[in-house]
Amino acid sequence: MTLLEKMRSPGFWTNVFKIALPFFLFVTVISLFMNSWRDIFAGDFATVNEVNFSEGKWQRFFALKIIISYFYALYIAFKRTK
Repeated sequence: MTLLEKMRSPGFWTNVFKIALPFFLFVTVISLFMNSWRDIFAGDFATVNEVNFSEGKWQRFFALKIIISYFYALYIAFKRTK
């Protein structure tokens, strides 16, 4: 079965979404901890916001994670769909 045939099968995109959403949340949390773990545990969320999200940084922060999650979910759903 080719990729296009699998994409047309019922439930393929539901499976992609079911895989992408938890993976996106996982990658986001891990990334926040890697970037600002000291500030998070100190409760200094103003610094976390400034480092990761202020002045348009949120667009880069989330865009990369959305793209990675989408392609990972597409790959896994393609492997699992029969």
